[in-house]
Amino acid sequence: MAKSAFPDWIYDGSPIPDPFGYGQEAVDFIQALKHPASPAPKGRFQLFDFQERMTRRIYGPRNPDGSRAVRTVFLMLPRGNRKTSIAAAWALLHTIGPEARPAGQAIFAASDREQAGIGFKEAANIVREDHRLVAATRIYDAHNSAKKIISRSNKAELLAVSSDGAAQHGKTPSFVLVDEIHAWKGRDLWEALKSGMAKVPDTLMIIATTAGRGQENIGFELFDYAHKVATGEIADPSFLPIIFQAESGDDWRSEEIWHKINPGLAHGFPDLGGLRTIANEAEHRPAERFAFQQFHLNIWQAASRDPLFDMQVWDAGQDANFDLADLEALPCWIGVDLSRSGDLTAIVAAWRHDDGRISLHPWFFLPGDGIEEKARLEQVPYTRWRDDGLLNVIDGPVIEPDAIADKIIDICGTYDVREVVFDPSLAGPVMGKLMDHGVNVLQVRQTPVNMHGPICDLERVVNGKRVRHGAHPILRQHFDSVVVKRATNAGALTTMHKGTRHSNHIDGAVASALAVFRAAANDNQPSIFDLDPDEYDRLQDEAEAA
Repeated sequence: MAKSAFPDWIYDGSPIPDPFGYGQEAVDFIQALKHPASPAPKGRFQLFDFQERMTRRIYGPRNPDGSRAVRTVFLMLPRGNRKTSIAAAWALLHTIGPEARPAGQAIFAASDREQAGIGFKEAANIVREDHRLVAATRIYDAHNSAKKIISRSNKAELLAVSSDGAAQHGKTPSFVLVDEIHAWKGRDLWEALKSGMAKVPDTLMIIATTAGRGQENIGFELFDYAHKVATGEIADPSFLPIIFQAESGDDWRSEEIWHKINPGLAHGFPDLGGLRTIANEAEHRPAERFAFQQFHLNIWQAASRDPLFDMQVWDAGQDANFDLADLEALPCWIGVDLSRSGDLTAIVAAWRHDDGRISLHPWFFLPGDGIEEKARLEQVPYTRWRDDGLLNVIDGPVIEPDAIADKIIDICGTYDVREVVFDPSLAGPVMGKLMDHGVNVLQVRQTPVNMHGPICDLERVVNGKRVRHGAHPILRQHFDSVVVKRATNAGALTTMHKGTRHSNHIDGAVASALAVFRAAANDNQPSIFDLDPDEYDRLQDEAEAA
C-alpha cells in the first residue's frame, strides 16, 4: 500500500493509456478554445502541463469496449491554481466538444447560486471569445434566471445548479462538475445528481474542490474515500483521486512545499509574493495558520472547524528517542476515560520534566468480542493495532473494572505516580481498588465547567510546543477526531466532542486533558479549581443553561 496520496504521475512523464484517442481529442479541443484572460497568441486557452496530464488521465484510459475506465474524479487543488478555468473547459467538452451527447445534460453544481454562477460565467465567457462558438450555441444567463448553454446542433446543454436551491430530481446528466464540495450544505443535491446519473450509461463526475474543515459533511466523506483509493487502502479503478495536499511532516512555511502542492506556481500563479505575505501573518496567529494550511496547502482541518490545536504542532512533538524507561524518576499523573459498554477505554500518563515539558504515553483497551466487525464498520485497524501491541484487547463483550485497575496499579509500581484522575460517574469499582492499594485518586466530573480547565491546559501545552511523545497512532487519531466548541455565551467555555463518523473516538484526548491538567497544575497557570466558589457556581449555571 502506498504511503503517499500525492499524484506523482502528474510529473513523472509516465505513459497514460489512450487506446481510442479520446484523451488526445480532449486535449485538442481544449487547446482550440480561447480564454478572455489568456496572454497567449490570439487568446488561446492555456492548457498547462499539469492540466494536460489530468485531462489525458481522465479521458484517455478506456475499457476494451470503449466505455470509460474513470467514472469519478476527485480533484483537490489549493486556491489560485485556476481550477475554475479547467473545470469550465471540461464542462464544455461535454456540451460542444467531442464528449457531447445529443440532447445530453452537463451540469455545473455548486454550494450556492453565486458559486455556481462563477463556473458557468467562466464557461460562457470562453464561448463568447470565439465567434464560431457563439454562432453554434445559445447562452441564457440573465440575472436571477436559470443559466444554461445549449448547443444548436445537437441540443446538448450545460446547466448551473446549486445545493441551496430547489431539489434537482428529474435531471439525467451524463456529466457533472461538482464545485467546492466542502462547502455544500446537506445531501439533497448530491443524492439527486447521483440518482440521475444512474439512469444514464457511461457517465462522468468530476469533483473539483479545495480542502475543507470538519468531518460532518459530504465533502469529507469523499475526501476520505479518495485518500484511501490514492494510498491503495481501497481498490477502485473507476475512481481517480488527484490530491494536491501537504503531508504529515511537511513544513508549512517551506516554499519548496508550496511549489509541490501548488502546481500553478511553476507558471506564475498563485502569486508567490502574496503567499509569502499571508504566511508571515500566519506565523504567530493560529487561526490564520489554519486558513493558510487549508486554502493554500490543501490540508483538511481535523474534525473541527475550530481545531483544538494544529496536528502538525502535535506531530512536531514526536521524539525518536522516546523511551518509557527514561521517565521512571519523573513525577507522573494519570488521566483515565472509561468506556460505558463495548467502547474504548484510555489511560494516559503525563510526566513533567524539570524544564516544563510534558511527556505523554497512552494505553488503550477494547473488548475482544466482535473486534473484526467493529474494525470493518469503523474502517479502523483494530486488529493490526492489537497485533502491533498498541491496543490491549480484553476477552469478552465488555472491559471489566479489574482489568483497568490492575493496569493502573502496575503503572504505579513502575513510575512515580502522584495522582490518578477519573470522572467518578463510571469509576467507582476502579477507584475503590486503587485506594485500597494506596493510590491517590482525584475525581473530576466531565461537565463543561470542570473540563474547561483541563482542555485549555492541554491546548496550551501542545501549542506551546512543550509536549513530547512517541507518536502513538491511536492517540493521534483521537486528537484528530476532536470537535471543539467554544461557547462564548457560557463564560467562553471550551468543550470537546467527537464527530459523527463511526471512527471518531476521543477517549485518548479526554484522558490526556485530565493528565496534563494535573501535570501542569504547578506551572503558575490558573485552573478552573482556582476560582472563587461563587464564580465557579456562576459558570456552572451558565454552562448548564447553554
